[in-house]
Amino acid sequence: MGAFKAYDIRGIYNKDFDKHLVYKIGFFLPSLLQCDHIIVGRDVRSSSDEIFAYLCKGITDSGCDVWDIGLATTPMVYFATAYLEAGGSVQITASHNPAIYNGLKISRKGALPVGEDSGLRELERMTREGSVTIASHKGSVLSKPIRDAYLDFLRTYVPDLSGLNLSIDLSHGMANLLAKDLLGPDHHYLYDHLDGTFPAHEPNPLEVENCKDIIDAVLANKSDVGVIFDGDADRVMFIDEKGRFIQPDYITALIGEYYLEKGPGNVLQDIRTSRSTTEYLEKKGGKVTTWKVGHAYAKMKLREIDGIFGGELAGHYYFRDFYNCDSGMLAALIVLQVVAKLHAQGKTLSSFMDSIITYANSGETNFKLDRKDAAMAALYDAYVTGKKPTAVFDFDGYRIEYEDWWFNVRKSNTEPYLRLVAEAKTKELLDEKVAEISAIIRSFS
Repeated sequence: MGAFKAYDIRGIYNKDFDKHLVYKIGFFLPSLLQCDHIIVGRDVRSSSDEIFAYLCKGITDSGCDVWDIGLATTPMVYFATAYLEAGGSVQITASHNPAIYNGLKISRKGALPVGEDSGLRELERMTREGSVTIASHKGSVLSKPIRDAYLDFLRTYVPDLSGLNLSIDLSHGMANLLAKDLLGPDHHYLYDHLDGTFPAHEPNPLEVENCKDIIDAVLANKSDVGVIFDGDADRVMFIDEKGRFIQPDYITALIGEYYLEKGPGNVLQDIRTSRSTTEYLEKKGGKVTTWKVGHAYAKMKLREIDGIFGGELAGHYYFRDFYNCDSGMLAALIVLQVVAKLHAQGKTLSSFMDSIITYANSGETNFKLDRKDAAMAALYDAYVTGKKPTAVFDFDGYRIEYEDWWFNVRKSNTEPYLRLVAEAKTKELLDEKVAEISAIIRSFS
């Protein structure tokens, strides 16, 4: 079994992990977190109820209480952890993965993430080597409803949507718990009931085939914007009124339009982020920090730099005012604030995005390789050794920058891929550099 990943525990249920491992995770988790109660939420996948039962049995057998918040988005669990001042939390979810997957996202007090370098490796060791001795006084499972408090928090960000025509794809996922309460019922909703088999499409809006229906809906409904959430609603993505998918790192710039109008501040971006976004944020008064990919890294870095917000290419957006955590619904509300403002000025979302985007971007390309380290070393030699790049970032792979182009190559933390993103001032230069880099990578396949 190999379910312990960089950011969470995740895999195909009953293949990569099972109820027996879940029980052990539950049993040893209070010792790792040093707490006497743990919040547990879950998504609607068919395996989530069994995982919930065995996780709770493990937690309570250790003598620790479970605070059950029921069906929840992942950001609801983060909110509950901080709002209720809990000792720790677990969300049962596989986020955007297909229905046969499931997993556990673990947080400490204050909604601080537990990743491979901040507890997951130790937890894996405990489940492998530790012995289970059931406590003489078992813990209890206590109901702790949190949805209303979370809705109250989010309502402070709801814009006036009366002039907007929206199409919204809820992906049969956990955004269904919140969307109509916040956005109202009178929009064009797709897949607006919970179904953990995800019959319409996989709950991963980063894959273009999963966005076909929302794109069609935007065009058919003549919507000002399309919104699509992933399975656990920690990510959100957008379609402009022309039916074009907006690359998520460009949305970081749009969120900057909301926050940086209020004054300058620190902003976090991941190592794959477009220069178009970086330059726009800097023009608006943002001091931009580039950092590793993944929520376990982003949340801690945003806290460290006292950042206002941060964004990732994968569609995660983090907010200082949300305990430095990511929330797809909060990001959606802030984006809709900007769209509503543009609409009132007679401007479209597409024209605003086109004014931001000044570089040709490759998007993220995946290469399945056995010799990933050798390929990365070869790229370093080809583009750094004896050369004069303007900048080299050597964490989370390499981001190597030149005056008129750059690329990032990194190993996936969750899948067997080497991932490439490149960008250049012209499409011709981009195509040339992508072809060069791809040929080097493929020589190691």
